[in-house]
Amino acid sequence: MLLAAGMHSGARAQENRVTLPNGAGFYRFKLGDFTFVVVSDGQATGGNALPNWGANPGRQEEFAAVLKANFAPVEPFTNNFNPMLIDTGKNKVLIDTGRGGAAGQLVQNLKNAGYSPDDIDTVFITHGHGDHIGGMSDAEGKSVFKNAKFVMGQSEFDFWASQNNAGFNKNIVAFKDRFTFIQDGGEIVPGLLGVLTPGHTVGHMSVLATSGTEKLMHFADAGGHYILSLMFPEHYLGFDSNPENATATRKKIFAQAASENLTVVGYHYAWPGVGHIRTKDAAYEFVPIFFKF
Repeated sequence: MLLAAGMHSGARAQENRVTLPNGAGFYRFKLGDFTFVVVSDGQATGGNALPNWGANPGRQEEFAAVLKANFAPVEPFTNNFNPMLIDTGKNKVLIDTGRGGAAGQLVQNLKNAGYSPDDIDTVFITHGHGDHIGGMSDAEGKSVFKNAKFVMGQSEFDFWASQNNAGFNKNIVAFKDRFTFIQDGGEIVPGLLGVLTPGHTVGHMSVLATSGTEKLMHFADAGGHYILSLMFPEHYLGFDSNPENATATRKKIFAQAASENLTVVGYHYAWPGVGHIRTKDAAYEFVPIFFKF
C-alpha cells in the first residue's frame, strides 16, 4: 500500500511537468532544431503610454493619434514583459528573468511550459533594468536559477556594478561571482550570440540565435515600441539613456531584420511579441506572427 501510494505520488509529480497548451502564459515555436518559448512575466496596466513610450518633444499628439489609429490604447497603457527560453537541445538558455517579486509570473509560466527553474543552465541578462534582473532572486534573496551560469555584456555589467544603488543593481552585485562576460558578437552558448545594441542602456545586448538556415533576434529593449519605434526613425523612449544611440541602434537592427527575414521578439511588444519586420514607406513595420495553439 505504501509502495502504491509512493508510485501515485510520483505519477502526480510527473503530471505536474506535463506541458499546457500555448497561451497558458507562454508561446512555444520551433525554428531549425531549436525550441523557443516566450515566457510571459505578466502585464502591467495603468497610466498613459506617453511620454515614456514616445518621448520626443512636440510629437505627443502625433504619437497618440498613431496609437489610436492602430487600436493601441494610449490610456490606460498595457506593458508586456516577454523573457524567452531557448532550448537548443544541449542548453536551456533564459533571456532575462522578469520583474520578480509579487508581480513576476515567470516561474509559474515557465512551469506551465514544462520547465523548472532548475532546468535552466544559462541565464543571459540583456541589461540591468529591474524588470530584466528582478527575477534572479526570490523574496529571501536566494538564487531562483541555482544551476545556471549568468552571462552578460562586460560594459553593461561594469556600469551597473559601479552604481551605488542597491535597489537597482542588487542582483548583479549579489551574483557577481557567477557571471561570465562577453563582448559584441560573443558566444553565449553554441548557436547564440550577444549583439551589442546600445542606447537604451550603455551596454545593452540583444541575442541572435541561429539554427541551420533559421535566425531569430530577441531585441530585448533595443526594439523600443512595436508601433512608434518602427514608424518614426527618430522616435525614442523616456527610458532610453542615450536617445541618439538608441535610434541609431534601432535603424540598424530593423534594417537587418527586414533584409535577412529574421524572426524577431520584443521584450515589451504586444504578447507574445514575436513577428517579422518589413519596410514600409521610409520606415518599418512590425508584423506579428499568426498565433498557433
